[in-house]
Amino acid sequence: MTLPPTDPVFRVHAALDRLAGDMPAIGVAVSGGGDSVALMHMIADWGRGRRIMVATVDHGIRPESAAEARQVGRAARALGLSHATLVWQRGTETGNLMANARDARLRLLSGWAQRNDLPAVVLGHTADDQAETLLMRLGRGSGIDGLASMAEWRDAFGTRWLRPMLGVGRQDLRDWLRLRDIPWVDDPSNDNEDFDRIRVRRAISAMGLDIAALARAANHIQEARDALSHYAAHAAREAEAYNGSLTLPRRAYGDAPSEIRRRLIVAACRWITGADYPPRRNTVLHALNAIATGHRVTLDGALIEPAGDRIRLFREAAAALRAPDVQDGIWDNRWHVSGLKPGQHVAALGMGEVARVKWRLSGLGRDEAAATPAIWEGDRLIAAPLIRPMAPYDVRPVRVASHFRRLVMAH
Repeated sequence: MTLPPTDPVFRVHAALDRLAGDMPAIGVAVSGGGDSVALMHMIADWGRGRRIMVATVDHGIRPESAAEARQVGRAARALGLSHATLVWQRGTETGNLMANARDARLRLLSGWAQRNDLPAVVLGHTADDQAETLLMRLGRGSGIDGLASMAEWRDAFGTRWLRPMLGVGRQDLRDWLRLRDIPWVDDPSNDNEDFDRIRVRRAISAMGLDIAALARAANHIQEARDALSHYAAHAAREAEAYNGSLTLPRRAYGDAPSEIRRRLIVAACRWITGADYPPRRNTVLHALNAIATGHRVTLDGALIEPAGDRIRLFREAAAALRAPDVQDGIWDNRWHVSGLKPGQHVAALGMGEVARVKWRLSGLGRDEAAATPAIWEGDRLIAAPLIRPMAPYDVRPVRVASHFRRLVMAH
């Protein structure tokens, strides 16, 4: 049967064709709520012949969450899909619970996808999520990046995330489920007005605002954001990367409007640190003011140094000293390290050891050299491969200049 273009299945399948048509396997995040349950059923039909896997994150915030995860598992298996429950082990009760839970969810799902060779994970965000996010961020005074619509795809936490349901409303999905007698779980937190999103959701309903119109507004802002990103990418075309540091041409930076300068510095900082999120706006504005007056400044673990006709960015030594030992061959989220022998570990060279290794011969600055990876046995320095190459140790940067230009476009 040919579906009309207004049918939610038609729209979701069309988005999946566009976003994942060439993928032989895909993961689906399903909480048990109506949006993600509808997604699971729609993708089961679309993905015939592909390897489709389902995962549910049990945050343990509510006592019912484990039973809800089992319910999703039964529904997935009834569709012929494998299912895994990923349990969040909270290390602390401090901080923003919802933000911590969101990040934990993405990290758990990313690890699951990587273990199962899944090129992407599909999420169930809808047009309602677009509208609610727009109004929430308006209330917080967000800039154009915060107000722009959610992207249909993005790369974060080492995984590609797909959102094929952004063109479909929540009510349409509930109606689709009811017509087919497909059950879902209503999270009681959806009635808790302690959460900003729930207050915004009720305000939208009380004011009779059009969800589709709000989502279109977010899309228009996204188009403006894309135009700014292209401008910033043009300004970044002469950026150079060397040994984990980045150099921007000062004239191209200085000639650009303030918003473009902000985008360049945010992307450069993320390139240096490998952070999944940009630094806070106030700290970025402080850094921009320092650069404008020719002063050196630190921004989220990156040192920014205006010098002559260049702006140099490199890792802050104090931040590098806090990095844990090598994990899966990567240190400080910046370096591929190989050749380690038993009993050896990787840590920043540090300011105390820089003079011993004749750092000037490396072409790096003193602070820059102090942040580089060094090989240690206990407290004894064995090698500083970026300062003086030594077999069998090999140290290579995780990111090159092309990654910076991609970050400029993605920001």
